[in-house]
Amino acid sequence: MILLGDEFPNFEAETTEGSIKFHEFLNESWGILFSHPADFTPVCTTELARLIKLHPEFAKRNVKIIALSCDSVENHKKWFEDIKKYAQCKAEDVFPYPIIADEQRKLAVQLSMLDPNEKDSAGLPLTARAVFIVDQNKKLRLSILYPATTGRNFDEILRVVDSLQITDKFQIATPADWKQGDNVMVQPSVPMEEAQVLFPMMSEMALPSGLKYLRQTPQPKIN
Repeated sequence: MILLGDEFPNFEAETTEGSIKFHEFLNESWGILFSHPADFTPVCTTELARLIKLHPEFAKRNVKIIALSCDSVENHKKWFEDIKKYAQCKAEDVFPYPIIADEQRKLAVQLSMLDPNEKDSAGLPLTARAVFIVDQNKKLRLSILYPATTGRNFDEILRVVDSLQITDKFQIATPADWKQGDNVMVQPSVPMEEAQVLFPMMSEMALPSGLKYLRQTPQPKIN
């Protein structure tokens, strides 16, 4: 099992855009690997169509996206047209991200993505709906594993990317339900004198405990 902070494997794979090594595919970008149970299935079609719509938003954040299932490259390419239709794309539009063909389930096993409750026609387990966010240093920053029957919330995944990227740059954390532009929390590890210099608009909530750890400040701007 890969833990947060571990280097993500530099796996080799066949995709709809040719052979890749994962680290070379990412280059200096962040990356998100999305797995799905099977091609030509309803929930997966809605998810990959949503990724087409959000592709420009991920690109703005220097994030490359790549999908995976246990189907073949040929199958993936045939499925493209259905996904584009659901996403209301034009037939001639280029599919904007690659899909990995993990027919031997090597990656599914390596990354612990198999769903024992969902099987294909041959009785083999399918991949669950995994999400792995990898930063520009190739470190795993987030992993989520959804069951096959539950589609993902891609707005939440985009929100998490925003949080990870802004908290990497400043000594802050993002509170519950935070979204881009909301106030953030100053990290408790920042001494008060330093915090007042770094965050001149910081406010502090008086608490019954008397402890001074709830310090809010407007979201810093990322240049």
